[in-house]
Amino acid sequence: MIPQIKRSLPLLLASLLAACATPQTSRQTIAAGADAPIEIGVIALNDFHGALEPPKQSVNLPNPDGSFVGVPAGGAAWLASAVDSIKAKHPNHVVVAAGDLTSASQLASSLYLDEPSVSVMNRLGLEFNAVGNHEFDRGWTELLRLQNGGCEKNTRRAPCRLEPFTGATYKYLSASTTKDDGSTLFPATGLKTFDTPAGKITLGFIGLSLKTVPALVSPDALKGLHFADEADTINAAIPKLKAQGANAIVVLIHQGGKTSDFGDVNGCDKFAGDITPILDRLNPGVDVVVSGHTHWDYVCEHAGKDPTHPILLTSAGVYGELVTDITLDFDPKTHALVAKKAENVIVQSEPYTGSRGLIPNTNRVPQFTPKPEIAAYVKRYVDDVAKETSRPAGHLSGPAVKTEGDGSWRGGPLGYLIADSQLGATRRLSAQVGFTNPFGVRTSLVPAGDGTVTFGQLYAVQPFNNDLVVQTMTGAQIKAVIEEGLDDTYTQQVLAPSANLRYSYDMRRPSGNRVVSLTLDGKPLVPNARYRVATNSFLSEGGDFFTEFTRATDKVRSGIDVDAMEAWLTAVPMRAVPNDKRVTQIGG
Repeated sequence: MIPQIKRSLPLLLASLLAACATPQTSRQTIAAGADAPIEIGVIALNDFHGALEPPKQSVNLPNPDGSFVGVPAGGAAWLASAVDSIKAKHPNHVVVAAGDLTSASQLASSLYLDEPSVSVMNRLGLEFNAVGNHEFDRGWTELLRLQNGGCEKNTRRAPCRLEPFTGATYKYLSASTTKDDGSTLFPATGLKTFDTPAGKITLGFIGLSLKTVPALVSPDALKGLHFADEADTINAAIPKLKAQGANAIVVLIHQGGKTSDFGDVNGCDKFAGDITPILDRLNPGVDVVVSGHTHWDYVCEHAGKDPTHPILLTSAGVYGELVTDITLDFDPKTHALVAKKAENVIVQSEPYTGSRGLIPNTNRVPQFTPKPEIAAYVKRYVDDVAKETSRPAGHLSGPAVKTEGDGSWRGGPLGYLIADSQLGATRRLSAQVGFTNPFGVRTSLVPAGDGTVTFGQLYAVQPFNNDLVVQTMTGAQIKAVIEEGLDDTYTQQVLAPSANLRYSYDMRRPSGNRVVSLTLDGKPLVPNARYRVATNSFLSEGGDFFTEFTRATDKVRSGIDVDAMEAWLTAVPMRAVPNDKRVTQIGG
């Protein structure tokens, strides 16, 4: 699970980032009088997460005075129109994706096992998709069904509820994911050849997951699978694609990074992330890397091993709010790639009202018209699931905000509310404290004027259907698991606790020793004492690198996380949004 997006925070001025926006690689000189380069367009997506309807989130644009205007963005029908507009620019084109197209989805997709999202991607003309970590959430047997079609039941929910499911017309690629017999779960690579006036030009694609998938997905979903090193896998595939005639190589990888800016969707200021060491190790031959996972948007150049031929690196944020338009130019005589550039296109859709009030349309970027065919298809599922999404599921005293952007590693009020609900649901099993992980909280919970929240809203906050787990941990283990979220080894997350637990931390202290105080019911935790701890099954199995949870004992499963939230909200006439200071950062 990962942070949502950066765009809802204040953004830096685009003028400060101009040097990083829309980079182009050095153009090789074509002999004077030669024909114009042959242009091929690569249209790239990532982290769609079943966002069939507009997600009611905005992409911010900077104003000259330093303020920002939010652009309402996303929704499958609008995304389809945006993709069509880019296709119209490039007679030769291919649509690709870098994973997490499904799971952690809106209710209208998730309740139908993401069959409608696969069908939407079919209609968009998607041809290749790298398998992301969330695509394994329901197990790899179910993922094979998404590729091949059919109505075999592999999960709690019944497939093919609304229509027969024929599977993805696009190809999943999983170069680094192997089964026990050594074969890849899906093909490692793919090719697309274009018949151009200058002859055939071929693009080669390598698709792969991040090697840390086992830390992000329930172990039961991954039995029999192995995840290899990303750079080694890519380097092994490069000569094979070249031997098959690839004139350029595009890597689709579900790994990414972040920038220090928040205003330029094509910016690359101070880029850093787990993808960087992968790029540093790539052999010459990779021309473009389409990335994802972090839900950040960027267009970068990365020097790699050959600074004279930098790698073009892109990511289109999350939820179909953007789509990347990549242009590749080839010499008409030699078919060598001579230039490449990219631009993230904002998928401006319809106005909405959120926690910041009305977010209207703007004429500063194009507004797309929803594609009728896709809109009608999505409506079938939205209408069918309406009885679930619109059902009242309690009352809340005000917005419970998911902390976003640079603060997304902190739980905040919504994380506290979830932890309280999980403890409330498991008190009967002698649970004494609850925890949740901020990256598992997917969106803010904003009630109606009278405080009503719907089940659809609750599901959007926690769309994973995780079991609740009560387990025994010592005081020392509880401190250790909190330290894991604060250490320098992996992405940091401040675990959100239930109301009866308080802790403070200081990031200036050495990694592994940052917890300053830790109390339960007002008393310090005793290192050797045993406590019953409630959390979700993802964390209990070591998800998000909280490995200390795997050392807990006496584990008992009990109910589903979203049901616990509904029970917590409906237990009182109006549930108050937590505003206490359960977690305190010292010196920061």
